[in-house]
Order: sequence, then structure tokens, then C-alpha cells
Amino acid sequence: MSGAGTDGAAADQKGLMDSVYGFHRHIYDATRKFYLLGRDALIRDLAPPPGGTVLEVGCGTARNLIVAARHWPEARFYGFDISEAMLDTARTSLSRKGLANRVELAQADAGSFDTERLFGIPSVDRIFMSYTLSMIPPWQEAIERAVASLAPGGSLHIVDFGQYERLPKLAKKLHFKSLNDFHVYPRRELPAVLRRVAEANGLELDFRSRLRGYVWRATLTRRG
Repeated sequence: MSGAGTDGAAADQKGLMDSVYGFHRHIYDATRKFYLLGRDALIRDLAPPPGGTVLEVGCGTARNLIVAARHWPEARFYGFDISEAMLDTARTSLSRKGLANRVELAQADAGSFDTERLFGIPSVDRIFMSYTLSMIPPWQEAIERAVASLAPGGSLHIVDFGQYERLPKLAKKLHFKSLNDFHVYPRRELPAVLRRVAEANGLELDFRSRLRGYVWRATLTRRG
């Protein structure tokens, strides 16, 4: 794909997300806590080194960054999102919580982000993606960019919707329909893509399906 095409796709996605969440950003955290399961467990497992760096891809309202910054007070935090509307809410939330000086935000596309350009850091100790891959059109590129941005000994942590492998088919059909209405598409190919990326980059992969397939958790770790 040409650079112009990539830029055009990113601009289209930015416009779509700003449109979808222009209003919903105000009620996003209050409503999503009931079904975006496993986010806090992921944050507890980050365990960044003292003074280490943590990046959230698709930070949205900064809800996760606020929880993580409080849980890991010695780390430095960064986040980006493609939606300026979401970032406006994120900046307000960080300021209200007194964390604006500990968390740096930027606007960027997950499929082509560069941590050096965005934040002046060449690599990151911990990167996490919380229910974002199901919303990012270039989701495989986002994984590859994250892996390329890991420092030695660094890890990429992912939580997202699974495929409801051990849940009733009707529950899957109805919930997936409601997700699709908000341009959310659980990635059936995620396990295979993670195995490919791990093998190609010499990474250790830990993949787990939880809550009867409602939640998929994965960690890719670069050896130190």
C-alpha cells in the first residue's frame, strides 16, 4: 500500500472514531466497565522495571493509564489514540486526577506509530492493548509495530474479546451484533497471528482463553 493510501485510511479511521465517540466518550467508562473484562488484571501483570516505560496503544479516555500509573508509581507512562475527541477527554481526566505530569499523550495511528517520533523514546519496556485490536483496521500491523518497539526484556500485553468458544452460539451472535454496531470486530485469527509474530521475532508467547472464551489474554515477551 502506498503512503498516500495509508494516510488516507488513517484519516478515514480518525474521522470515524471521532464521529462514533464524539458523544459516547462522555459515558464510555461508565458503560464499558460491565463488559470490558480483564483490563485490571492485565495492568496488575505489567510489572515494569523501576523507572521503566509503559505505552498504551489506543488509550481512549486514559482510564487504563490512570489505573496503571497509580498501580506502578515508579514507571513512566505514554499513550496514543487516533481519535482527538477521545484524547480531549483523556487530557481532562489526567488533569483532574493530578496525573498530567506523569502520562504523556499523542495522536497517532496504531498501524504506523513510531515511539521515537511521538515521545522521543526509541523503545518501550511494556506495551499494552486493551480491547483495541478489535477496533483497529490494521490490527496485525499494530501488533508488529508494537513488537518492533519493545526494548530487550520488554513485553506486549493484550486483552480483547475472544470467540466465545464455550458459550452459547446465540449469546455470541447477539453480542457480536451489538459490538459490530460500534465498529468492534473480535479477531478470530488473533492466536494464529500471534504465533506467527512470535516465531518470526524470537518471542515467547503466552496465550490464554478465559471466561469460556469471552476474554483472550496474550503476552509476547522479548528475551533480554
